[in-house]
This record gives sequence, C-alpha cells and structure tokens, in this order.
Amino acid sequence: MNQHNQEPLIGLAALMKMAYSGVDLGPLGAELVARAGRNPEDANALMDLSTVLQLRGNRDIALATQLQALAMQQIYTPPTAADAAKIKVLAIMAPGDLMSNTPVEFLLEHSGIALDILYIGPGLPSPAALPDHDILFVAVGESDQTLPLLKELERVAATWPRPVLNQPERIARMSRDAACALLQSTPGVVMPATLRVDRQTLQRIGAGVLDIAGVLEDGAFPVIVRPVDSHAGQGLEKLDHPAAIAAYLQAMPQDEFYIARFVDYRAPDGLFRKYRIVLIDGRPFLCHLAISQHWMIHYLNAGMAESAEKRAEEARCMDSFDTDFAQRHAAALHAIHERAGLDYLGIDCGESSDGKLLIFEVDSNMIVHAIDPVDLFPYKRPQMQKVFAAFSAMLVDAARKQP
Repeated sequence: MNQHNQEPLIGLAALMKMAYSGVDLGPLGAELVARAGRNPEDANALMDLSTVLQLRGNRDIALATQLQALAMQQIYTPPTAADAAKIKVLAIMAPGDLMSNTPVEFLLEHSGIALDILYIGPGLPSPAALPDHDILFVAVGESDQTLPLLKELERVAATWPRPVLNQPERIARMSRDAACALLQSTPGVVMPATLRVDRQTLQRIGAGVLDIAGVLEDGAFPVIVRPVDSHAGQGLEKLDHPAAIAAYLQAMPQDEFYIARFVDYRAPDGLFRKYRIVLIDGRPFLCHLAISQHWMIHYLNAGMAESAEKRAEEARCMDSFDTDFAQRHAAALHAIHERAGLDYLGIDCGESSDGKLLIFEVDSNMIVHAIDPVDLFPYKRPQMQKVFAAFSAMLVDAARKQP
C-alpha cells in the first residue's frame, strides 16, 4: 500500500499486455470500480480503470475517469523498477488517450529505472513538491490541445535543475504540416507537401470553385485527407477526384483537415510496406514492418498474424535492419535526427519507387511495445529489447553527464 492506503498502480504496460493476450478485462474493471468505492482516495484504481476503459473502447468514459483520478493525484508510479533503481526518471505527460504521450511505460518496463509520471494540463498545474529525479523526460505528444502546455514547458525546461530530454519546443514542431516543412527538403526523403485547411476550403475544392493546385504545393488528385489531430487512420481516406470531397465531409464533422498528395508506394510484388522506426539518440531501430495489399496499413489490420510469409519477411528485415535498411537510408535518417532535434522520435515510413525514404508521420508519441504473442512473433521480443535497452542506456548516460 502507498499514500492514502492505495494499492500499487498496475500500469499501462501490464494492462495492454493482458488485453492483447485475450484476457477479458471486464472483471478487472469491476474490481477496480469496487476498489474505488471502498477507498474514494484510491487514485491508482481510477487511473487503471481509465486504461481498462480505453482498452475496451469506452474512450469518453475513460477520459472522464482519468480526470477524476488526476483531480486527486497528479503523480503516478508504474512498476518499472522492482529493486534499487539505477536512476530515477520524471516523465511529464498530458491528460489524454493512449496515443497522447510517449509510451515510456513500455520503453522502461523491467528496466530497473524508477519512473514517476507527472500529469500537467488545464486545471492541473505542476505541484510544488516533485519526486526526486535524475532526468526529466518530456513525454507530451504534439497536438493542438497540448501546444500551450509545450510552450509553458519550454519556459520551465530552460531553468530545470536536471537534464531534460525531448525538449518541448522540438516536440511542438511535429505537427503534420510543420514536420513536412521541416523535413521535405531532406536529401533522400520523400514527404509530400502537407497543408492544413479548413472545411470551407475543402468544400470549395470539391465544388470546383478552387483548384487544388492553387492551394497545395504539389497538389494533384488523388489526395489523402484526414482530420487534424487524428491518429491510427481515423478519418483517413484517399480521394481520387474533387467530387469525392462532399461525401467525405458528410461523414466527418471536424472543422480542420490535413491534405497531401497520395504517393503510390506499392512494391513490384504489389504489396505495400510500412516501417515503424524509432530514433534513440539518433540511432535507428525497427519496431515493426507491416505488409498489406492496401495502402493504408496498420499493423493490426495487415494480416501479419494470419500470414507466416509476412512474419518471416518481418523477421528477416529486423535481423538485417542495421546492415540493410538502416544503411540504405543512413544519410536520410541522420538528417531527420539533426533537423528534428529530439532524443527520442518515432517515424512511420515506406520506400518510394525510386528507393527514397517515404515519410508518413514523425512524432514522439507513437506506440511501441513488446506484447505480441511470442508463439506467433518469437523474433519481436528480442528486437524490442534492443529498443528498450537503448532507451534506458540513453537515460543513464544523460544522468551520468550532468554536472
């Protein structure tokens, strides 16, 4: 038991592992509700309940429950260090869903590094007393909602008495349009111009009043369009001609969207391949390769679990990544690291038909994990352990370098 006689936090990593392995989280959710009923000050129960609700698809209730927990307590301690910790890390997060922040709970699971998570946001100022720590890691992801927080953290980080990793002003430049402006001129990189437009502009393009070439630098149909601040393909569609815009907008209530030219990155075998890479202190690591017949790829819908052939290719790619893919794109990946300036950065990318690195998205809050079933994906856990070890080593190294 800890403060207010709470039971320890179960944490995101353990709960997501349970969900992925097919465990019914309903009974655990009921148990957490009962715990919160017995002890109204059990913020850990509410925070874990919020995670369970998100994993079960109840996003709105989950976020309301999270805010209840944060009203009681803003600092949470996931079980990342069982014994004496190597170092202590304080991670700053924003309230939000599972894709809102850097997945430090996965990155530091079983690391022996102590992790405290401090949530800050509207109505949640930083407490006067903070846990002792060797490193401050800014885990807040970029979004319209978090830009004011990142601006405030930029001011705070400038005089923080400990090393600060993932500087907030750098995170703030990771919106789709800003990242495109930052990276599209990188040698060896293809990143179609991405434009943020309001609903009325899209309507005018759809009605033929406005030519897309007049608003989008390399604009020509087909284009891809998605709502601002959407992730995981939510609201993402390829529109082949202006007339398709009206039907798209009918299904989308949002006011602002990103549009970009569609790039057909299909390989000669007719399949699309999307790589999720993280740069840790500039070094690239492959977290997954998703292979699909459809251009819009997500690992869970790419049929990887159903295809031994796809899994074999992913295993080969992971095995040869350092000497093959990472070597082919070494200059581009190095330039991305230099321009982004983040200690930890995620990249979703493919390869263009002329062999360049085709960037879909860069940010600091992509989900990376080691929770795929070991019987189907025996090669994934050793690969992800390399990622986690590199992340831990970066933190330990930064702590040692402080004066």
